Amino acid sequence: MSTTTRRGPALAVAGVAFVAAACGTTHENAPGASSGAGPATQACKGPGGKFTIGMSQANLGEPYRVRMDDDIRKAAASIPQFTVNFADAAQDNSKQVEQVSTFLTQKIDLLIISPNEATPLTSVVKKAYDQGIPVLVLDRKVDGDAYTSFIGADNVDIGRQAGQYFKQHLLPQGGKIVELKGLAGSTPAKERADGFAEGIAGSGITIVGTADADWLRDKGQQQADALLKAHPDAQAIFSENDPMAEGARLAAQNAGKATLPIVGIDGLPVPEGGIKAVEAGRLSATFIYPTGGAEAVAAAKKLLVDCGQVQKTQTLQTRQITKDNAAQVYAELNHGS
Repeated sequence: MSTTTRRGPALAVAGVAFVAAACGTTHENAPGASSGAGPATQACKGPGGKFTIGMSQANLGEPYRVRMDDDIRKAAASIPQFTVNFADAAQDNSKQVEQVSTFLTQKIDLLIISPNEATPLTSVVKKAYDQGIPVLVLDRKVDGDAYTSFIGADNVDIGRQAGQYFKQHLLPQGGKIVELKGLAGSTPAKERADGFAEGIAGSGITIVGTADADWLRDKGQQQADALLKAHPDAQAIFSENDPMAEGARLAAQNAGKATLPIVGIDGLPVPEGGIKAVEAGRLSATFIYPTGGAEAVAAAKKLLVDCGQVQKTQTLQTRQITKDNAAQVYAELNHGS
């Protein structure tokens, strides 16, 4: 499908579609429903309709988010009824609010949003929802429940699994570690940190230093450099995503600690992603964090084309990646692509 804009000023535009497994249904999760009465919507026009979807991305500075947009394009490519307009907020809350407002002016049929931070984006998401526009919140949450469906992995559980990996494999006798956190106002940053603390509880592992690195590789290197200088006795690093972990690896090498164990999260199945980093030995482990792109398009199809309903929360599954299974999982996830 050609990349053309059907409505309004051009943000980045791409036509898209296809979809994975169908979403479950519950009456309370019809478009416009939240916990209680919600606004009605006439979004579904059936197979004969044409639909414009706005995809509001928090930023494209993270490889994970580039992959998410790519997954949406790929999934939507075989749904001729869909045109998807993409907008990049570049980690700017005000810009993302403005871009979503522009989508609403363009009279989009459905909004997919991965919020930069929860609280600043809550109002504009609710505005779309209150107008009867189905809203799919992808990966990062907003406050409250004024949206149609949240699609994402359980970040508390992923953090917990990472903590348990430290406890069981990296530092079974306990020890000192430092932690790189993501963007402070984004829900995965808090949830992964909370889960990690649960995972190492009672283990003798102590977090001696933390720093926010905003999910970015360069900032991860800078912050890890500072942490390792402040805590030269640190025995490992937990990073809340793989790009920051890769930055931390460079900092560790510069500090003369080339073999320092480092664990990340994301596990993108691309050559520069976390699975290959584990396979190459740069990371000790990572945990797959699905983008939800295909699932979001599947939900959009169900709502707009099939006139169905979707679950209020769609939890995507993670998987632990170590050197033992990295090559196998990478091949599995790229089979046929």
